[in-house]
Amino acid sequence: MSYFPSSIARVPNMLLSNLTLGNINRTQLSLLDVQNQLSTMKEVNRPSDDPVRYAGIQVITRRQAQSQQTQRNLSNADAALGQLDTALSQIGDVATQAKQIALAQVTSLSSATERASQATVINQLITGLFKTANTQGVSGYVFGGSTPGTTPLVEMNGGYRYTGQGSGLMADLGFADAVPITLGANAAVGATSARVKGSVDLNPNLTGATRLTDMNGARSLGVTLGTVQFSFNGGATATVDLSGAETVTDIATKLTNAIHGYESANGVTVLAAGGITTSGGSIQINVAAGGSLSISDLAGGVTAQDLGLSQAAFTPANANGASLDPKLTLASPISSLAGVTGPLGSIRISNMGRTTDVDLSGAATIEDIKSKIESLNMGLRVSINSAGTGIDVINEVATGSAQSMSIAEVPANNLTATRLGIRTLSASTPITDFNNGKGVQVVDGVINPVTKTADPELNYDFKITLGNAVPGAEVKVDLRPQDMTSVQTVLARINSEIGTQLTAQGLQATDLVAQLADGQNGITLVQNPGFGMAVSVTQANNSTAAAQLGLLNGQFNYGNNTFYGTDTATVRVDSLMSYLIDLRDALTSNSTSGIQLAAENIDRINGQISETRGMVGGYAQRVTFAKQVEDDRSAVDEKVRSELQDVDFTAAASRFSLLQTQLQASLQTTARMQSVSLLDFLS
Repeated sequence: MSYFPSSIARVPNMLLSNLTLGNINRTQLSLLDVQNQLSTMKEVNRPSDDPVRYAGIQVITRRQAQSQQTQRNLSNADAALGQLDTALSQIGDVATQAKQIALAQVTSLSSATERASQATVINQLITGLFKTANTQGVSGYVFGGSTPGTTPLVEMNGGYRYTGQGSGLMADLGFADAVPITLGANAAVGATSARVKGSVDLNPNLTGATRLTDMNGARSLGVTLGTVQFSFNGGATATVDLSGAETVTDIATKLTNAIHGYESANGVTVLAAGGITTSGGSIQINVAAGGSLSISDLAGGVTAQDLGLSQAAFTPANANGASLDPKLTLASPISSLAGVTGPLGSIRISNMGRTTDVDLSGAATIEDIKSKIESLNMGLRVSINSAGTGIDVINEVATGSAQSMSIAEVPANNLTATRLGIRTLSASTPITDFNNGKGVQVVDGVINPVTKTADPELNYDFKITLGNAVPGAEVKVDLRPQDMTSVQTVLARINSEIGTQLTAQGLQATDLVAQLADGQNGITLVQNPGFGMAVSVTQANNSTAAAQLGLLNGQFNYGNNTFYGTDTATVRVDSLMSYLIDLRDALTSNSTSGIQLAAENIDRINGQISETRGMVGGYAQRVTFAKQVEDDRSAVDEKVRSELQDVDFTAAASRFSLLQTQLQASLQTTARMQSVSLLDFLS
C-alpha cells in the first residue's frame, strides 16, 4: 500500500511523487501477476517466477512428453500383438484342419477319388495361409520382420518365397523393452529358407587388394594399425607409421617408402628386386643378398604381430611373414582361392521343378558366382558363411518335396560343385541332412527271441544282389549307428560289407563299389563290367535305411553297369507351406506314405506355431504391465507438476482482492497527499 514514510518530515513534491508512484506500480505489477495466475491457473509461468521450481517443472514436462509417446507406442504395440495373435490363431487353425484331413485320409478306407477331392480343400488352405501370412496391421505386414513395408510372402513358380528380412520390428516401449511388434514368417509358418552350407574352406590367398578388415590377422584378432620399427643387419633403427592403411598394397607402399628412405640415409640396400609383395596368405619381403631385416612393435604396440611381420627376421631364405588368414569376400578372385585347384566348369541346379546348368568357367570373383546363380530366378541366394571360409547357397522358396533344391555335378566339369563345397550330396554331407532333416534310421541291436543274443540275420538293413549270375551274389549290408555320420562313413561301411562278403563268395572286392558319381546326386553301385545283369537293392528286416538313402527306388544303367540311387539329401524350406503342398500332392497321387509323412511334419510345425502364439501372449502381458506402470508414473508426475506449478485458486483470489483494495487505498492516499501544499503548513 502507498504511504508517505514517517521518517521523512519534509520532502520536495517530486520525491513524494516518485515514492508514491513506485508503490502504485509495484501494486499493479503484483496485481498483474495474480491475474496471470488466475487466468492460466499456474503459479509459475516463467523462470523468473521461481527458478528452482521452474527447473523441476521442465524436467517433469519433458518426462511427461516422453511418457505420452511411450503410451502411444504401447497402445500401438498392444494392437499389433492382438493382430499377431489373431493371425497366428488362423494359421494354427489351418494346420489343425490340414492334420485332421490327413489323418482321415491316411486310412485304407479312403479312395483315390475322396483323396483327390480333399486335395482341393488343402489347396484352399494353402491360399488362405498365403493371405494370412500377408496380413497387414497397424505397423505394416505383421509377418514382415524388420521390413514391415514389404509384402513378406510372394508366389513364385508354384512355390512361395519369403522376401522379408529380420526377426521383427522393435519400438520404444519403456518397461516392455525388446518386444517385437512384427515377426518374421519363420515364427509363424516355419523356416523361411534352407541352405547348402559350404563344406570346403576356399582359403583365399592374400592379394594387394585384400582389405585389412577382411583378414583375421596373425593373432586371429584382426589387425590393429600403428607404428612399427625396423632395422637392417642390426644397424640403425627407423620407424614407420602404418595408420590409415586400408589394403595390403597400402601396407606394402608405406613399408617400401620407409625402407627406401632408410637405404638412402644409411647407404645400404635392403630390398631385392622383388620388393614387398604377397605369397599365399602372408606378406612377402624380399631382402637383398646377405641381408637380415627385423621388424617389431614399439612398446605396447601389436601392429607388427597382427601383420605377421615380427615372427622372425626377413632374409633371402625367409621372405614370408606369418599367415594373415584372409577371409573370403564377394570380391575374392577365383584365382586366389587356394582351396580350389583347377578351372571351374558347370554345375547343375534344380529347384521348383526346374533344372539348369550354370557355367561358372567365366567367373572371375565370388561376386560373379553369386550373380550367375541368383540371376537364374530360381529363388536362390548366395552368401559368404559366418566364418568367412566358404559360400552358402540359400533356398528361399517353399515347395513340395519333388521340387526341392539340389546342386549336382555336370559330368566332365572338373567336379566344380564339389570343389566349391556346394554340392548338396557330397562325401562330407551329414546324414542328418537327409530326408528333410530326419536323417537315416537303421536296424540295430535286435535280439533273437530264441538265442537271446543279437542275431546278424535280424540286424542287416538291405540286400544288394549283383548281376553276375542267376541268382547273383548277395551282399547283406548292416549299417550301424556309428556309420550314420556322413555320406563318406556310409560309403565306407557299405564297401566294407561288400569287400568282406564278395571275397567269401569267390569274387573280387572291387566287383562292386559304392561311390558318388561325377554327375547326378545319389549313391551309385558300380559293378564289374563283365557282369551282364542288373544290380538290385532289397529292403530287409523292415529297415527304412535303403529307402532313406535313396537306394530302394534306384535305376540300373546297362550302358555303364551302374545302379543309380535317388537323391534324398535335397534342400527345402522347412515350413507349413511346404508340408501343405506335400499333403496336397500326396492326396492327388493317392500316396498313403506321403500323406502320413506330411501329417507328421504339419503336426510338428503346428507345435512351433503354438509356442510362438504363447510367446506373443507373453509379450502382450509385458505390454499390459508396462502400460500400467506408465499410467501410474504419469499420474505421479502430474501430481508433482501440479504441486510445483498450479496455483491455489482460493489463495490467489484472496490475494487479488487484497491487492485491489491496496491499489484503491494507494490511489486515495496519494491523491490526498498530493493536494497538500506549503500554504497548508504555513496556515
